[in-house]
Amino acid sequence: MLDFGKHGLIRPFAMIALAAAVVAPPALGQTLPPGYPDHTIKIIAPVQPGGGVDLVARTVADRLGRALGVPIVVDNQSGGGGVVGSLATARAAPDGYTLMVGYVGTHGTNPAVRKLPYDAINDFTPIAMIAGTPNVLIVPPSVPVNTLQEFVAYVKAHPGKLSYGSSGPGTLTHLAMEQLKVAANLDIEHVAYRGIGPAITDILGGQTQALFPGLAAALPHIKAGKMKPLAVTGTRRHPLLPDVPTFDELGYKGFDGVQWYGIVGPANLPAPIVKRLNEEIGKLLQSPDLAERLSGEALQPMPMTPEQFGQYMRDDIAKWSKLAKDRGIQIGE
Repeated sequence: MLDFGKHGLIRPFAMIALAAAVVAPPALGQTLPPGYPDHTIKIIAPVQPGGGVDLVARTVADRLGRALGVPIVVDNQSGGGGVVGSLATARAAPDGYTLMVGYVGTHGTNPAVRKLPYDAINDFTPIAMIAGTPNVLIVPPSVPVNTLQEFVAYVKAHPGKLSYGSSGPGTLTHLAMEQLKVAANLDIEHVAYRGIGPAITDILGGQTQALFPGLAAALPHIKAGKMKPLAVTGTRRHPLLPDVPTFDELGYKGFDGVQWYGIVGPANLPAPIVKRLNEEIGKLLQSPDLAERLSGEALQPMPMTPEQFGQYMRDDIAKWSKLAKDRGIQIGE
């Protein structure tokens, strides 16, 4: 399991957390609407089918639907890096029948680097965190290093001559490497791709020398010996890579960013509905069956209260916003 610290959260960047950061769904003495839920619930996946977001949406929909006794359908609304699905969710009626998989892109990195037509905090109600997977710094076999220390030394010995790939400007794969560039004072060029697939293709072909993908995307290539893992984000080693140290172990503090996925709804979702959904999802996260399903994407359950989840999103946005400002990273609309 991931380490959530004494307050139940993966230790956030307290120094850059926003003031008044606790997000709580509105209470106002509301009661659960009679019969809720009594018809089909929709979970919007703001991406195309396939990948972690879609897997979480379908996994939750299947199991939560059975727990609640109503059908839950997944509606893939891709476009704009999650903007289309996020807007649809924000504009939906706050009645508990339209939910969305909010993830590190829609409610973490994008708000930090882009001007969005939605407010990632105020236009949504946090319901439940589901799971997360770390990012892993990898190099191809052609790069003559086997540890993070050797990688840092190698990059410094070839300033400006090496490059790293990312799944696109402003994504976690980009910002995580920029964080390392700051921490280790590295001069390595960024090559942005349209998705993690092309970035992996080029690093396997030797066009780039480093990549910071999510563990799920990298794991098959690591197992095949086509990528060398140097370090993982998070506060504990991942059970699928028990021999790979964390950045924290190696003296690089603050590398606790993860590819995370949770369930959100429109703003002003009644507190009793939020409570019911959070409790049911919490029960699911304790299920070995769900843990096994999520492990296919190298995901580990991250149970949180709605308040903790809201705080986590604020902290994530604040963290990446500071990095983006310090590095001058701003992506056009």
